[in-house]
Amino acid sequence: MTFQLGTYDVSPPVVLAPMAGITNVAFRRLCREQGGGVYVCEMITTRALVERIPKTLKMITFAEDEDFRSLQLYGVDPDVTAAAVRMVAEDGLADHIDLNFGCPVPKVTRRGGGSALPWRRKLFGRIVRQAVEAAEPAGIPVTVKMRKGIDDDHLTYVEAGLIAQEAGVAAVALHARTAEQRYSGTADWDAIATLKQVLDVPVLGNGDIWEAADAMRMVAHTGVDGVVVGRGCLGRPWLFADLEAAFAGRPTQQLPSLGEVAAIMSRHAHLLVEALEDEKHGCADFRKHVAWYLKGFPVGGDLRRSLAMVSSLAELDDLLGRLDPDVPFPAESLGQPRGRINAPGKVSLPYGWLDSRDDDTVPEGAEMENSGG
Repeated sequence: MTFQLGTYDVSPPVVLAPMAGITNVAFRRLCREQGGGVYVCEMITTRALVERIPKTLKMITFAEDEDFRSLQLYGVDPDVTAAAVRMVAEDGLADHIDLNFGCPVPKVTRRGGGSALPWRRKLFGRIVRQAVEAAEPAGIPVTVKMRKGIDDDHLTYVEAGLIAQEAGVAAVALHARTAEQRYSGTADWDAIATLKQVLDVPVLGNGDIWEAADAMRMVAHTGVDGVVVGRGCLGRPWLFADLEAAFAGRPTQQLPSLGEVAAIMSRHAHLLVEALEDEKHGCADFRKHVAWYLKGFPVGGDLRRSLAMVSSLAELDDLLGRLDPDVPFPAESLGQPRGRINAPGKVSLPYGWLDSRDDDTVPEGAEMENSGG
């Protein structure tokens, strides 16, 4: 099972979702060592890219062996988005561009961006159309990722999918929750099935893929062309090995021992230090991953806290050496949510945002200057 992004054959049909502060070059390499697919870097804001903010440019870092460089852009202004896409094309920064219309974070939606934007269908259409037109001369495929809508009373995914398809996107990914749901509750896979029935371009499903078996169930239930994995791989990069095996018809699942997990943790930290070119910074960045890696394992609180405060690779490897390598993987943690799990919440929107679907005015102050939103 495969799908096409431009001339690139995505096999297995798996995409690593961009996650701020997570999917940097080190984490992508760690995941790529496990299995194939498309591995998207952290979200980049179009304004920051066009203005060539050094921090933003540094975030667009790919390893030499990344044969398909995937970049997600966030923008609210069609002209700025088009300029950013042209810059990506002219500077050869990436081979694929995904447009973010799925982020539910209040600082994004209150500016009319992310999952709020498809409600303004004309503005949404202009952004996607101008991005596709800017990418076309370089042969760069453009995709969109979106949610079902703002809330159950303001669903947009079917119309937005058709608008994106008409604009010439290569694929559409749907996180089957509303912005109001954030990361709570259960993803509505029936919505993914509906979108797949409506569109001719490849449709990718996102939401509640914690194990490879979940991906297989999603494909069977919805008929999607591929899956997008986000929180499910936090602290579990070997999920991509499981996914590759499952899509190849080998229903095997890795259940690494604590010793094997410790080895992957060490590898992750070393890759971060190499990527950031600073041991202290790399170790600090690794700290947030510790709880995800050790979830379910019987590791004492003192050792957990020490691992979550490491400041050097030598300290990390010493602490990892204190773990019992023979402890089996906690099977009871399989299929359990990972990462952000929050309650539904009222969506922050610009004043009057819901009054007109055909107003294509760019909200004042909509473009964020900093990346990683």
